[in-house]
Amino acid sequence: MQQQEINSLSGQIAQHISEQIIRGELVEGERIQELRISTELQVSRGSVREALLLLQRTQLIEIYPRRGAIVSEMSTQQVRALFDTSALLLGQIVQRMAEVWRAHEADNIQQLLNQLNDETRQGHTEKFYDLIFQGLARQHDLISNSYLMKFYHDLLPALRRSYFLTLNISRRELDESFALFKLVTDAILNRKAQQATLFMDDFCRHLRNLVLESLTRMKQIELAWARRSRR
Repeated sequence: MQQQEINSLSGQIAQHISEQIIRGELVEGERIQELRISTELQVSRGSVREALLLLQRTQLIEIYPRRGAIVSEMSTQQVRALFDTSALLLGQIVQRMAEVWRAHEADNIQQLLNQLNDETRQGHTEKFYDLIFQGLARQHDLISNSYLMKFYHDLLPALRRSYFLTLNISRRELDESFALFKLVTDAILNRKAQQATLFMDDFCRHLRNLVLESLTRMKQIELAWARRSRR
């Protein structure tokens, strides 16, 4: 969502529901109960419905006639499609950054790399990926392409939902993510736009594989619990 939407009441409600889905408090296939949310947040059901329409753009929910809003499934196919699309958008973003950055923006990129190094050493997976993806989402002025940034903002909640599954990855895998993203930033700072795009694709592919591995483990656990409950 764009900043002006987030600042609106419906945007704030959408943000609240989004966080519940990202963190697994609302699970795939679950119906969004408008009355519960309006009571919980002390807002009108009309405001909740407006929020759900905003949220539908992020692919976190589907809205069906007579059924209402349902939390979207997270399948292997959907994760692959999400990262294929994200890699295309992010490739364009880092290419543009490499072409047009100025001195103070280079300092910001170096500062980001230092922060990522700290989060890697501390094993803070969610903070590590949030710094990257939300940091790239704030590059409106540098990128100067409102269409590109709008598409990316709409995908960002689904991306966050996917990498939330990777919180239990090993330190080695987080180290590898840091090394891959450092290649991206080095290419940007050396104004090697095509290399930055290729390295961003490698980074997205690495994260996609981590998400798919985590998703497989989660589905296996769910299946095991379902089998036990039928005994």
